[in-house]
Amino acid sequence: MNLPFCSRGSLAAVLLLAVTLVSCRGQLSDKPPVQPQQNMFYQERFNAQQENPFFDDNRAMRMPVEGTVARGELRDNIELYEGITEGGGDFVEENPMEITEELLYRGQDRYDIFCSMCHGGTGDGRGIIMEGQYGYVPAPSFHEQRIREQPDGEIYSAIYEGVRTMPSYKTQIPVEDRWAIVAYVRALQQSQNVEEEIVREYGIDIAALQEAYIREQEALAEREELAAVDDDGDISVERGEQLFTRQGCQACHSVDGTDGVGPSLLGLYGSEREIDDGTTATADEDYLYESLVEPGERVTAGYANVMPAFGHLSDDEIYSLIEYIKSLEDE
Repeated sequence: MNLPFCSRGSLAAVLLLAVTLVSCRGQLSDKPPVQPQQNMFYQERFNAQQENPFFDDNRAMRMPVEGTVARGELRDNIELYEGITEGGGDFVEENPMEITEELLYRGQDRYDIFCSMCHGGTGDGRGIIMEGQYGYVPAPSFHEQRIREQPDGEIYSAIYEGVRTMPSYKTQIPVEDRWAIVAYVRALQQSQNVEEEIVREYGIDIAALQEAYIREQEALAEREELAAVDDDGDISVERGEQLFTRQGCQACHSVDGTDGVGPSLLGLYGSEREIDDGTTATADEDYLYESLVEPGERVTAGYANVMPAFGHLSDDEIYSLIEYIKSLEDE
């Protein structure tokens, strides 16, 4: 079919344009790209951290207006979001969430992810991080009477605020999941403290459980005995200083007189200590040994009873810590 002259000319022009465009591919140019449709390509705006002379402080990034609340971030229920009561600031006694099977399973899932590596799968404080002695303050067992008697809000607060070397998880764990973890911790506590009559109602072989417990305790005693054999028995200031770091003691106790979660160890040995029950005690070796093994027996006035027990250490290790504390004298 013959095409009109104009059609053949148009076709030639199109082919020429196509060849020209193809031939330009891969060439470099210092000129800015051609933007036929500008839209919002160029904006009168400032980038992050850029200077803005309009304001006195020359900062383009501005703080939100006081009282601004981001969508979905209204924290108007302090009991739910912080675990403390309105006005008084006391810990909430009971979990504000409805305790359901779904909540407990969610708590178990979150606990296994965020908590078990330190607190252990059963809440005994023997997670892999604690067993590895990486310098963290030993995680307490959730089955201690002290923690069993804590209100739910206090456990929630540890997740929300952090405690000692445990960081805050407020940015990682949503509020509902925090309460789900609290509920699961309570379930763990109940699982380890069930009355014998209740256990028998479910047809559980208690004798077999007791035998398994005895075997576990014998294996634990054997491991401790082997550890004692491997221990060179050295009691020294140097070893105590190493243990002080490895056990994470510096997280609560300073050695320069600075106050912290616990009292400073500088000048502690031989000083008179005021106990929270109104009595006094001399910080001699017996006092320091008891403070390490049973810290809740005599708590220094003005400090909370939050120190975990260090009974897992051998006597040589404990007395090395004591020697290190004795070396920290005021100049």
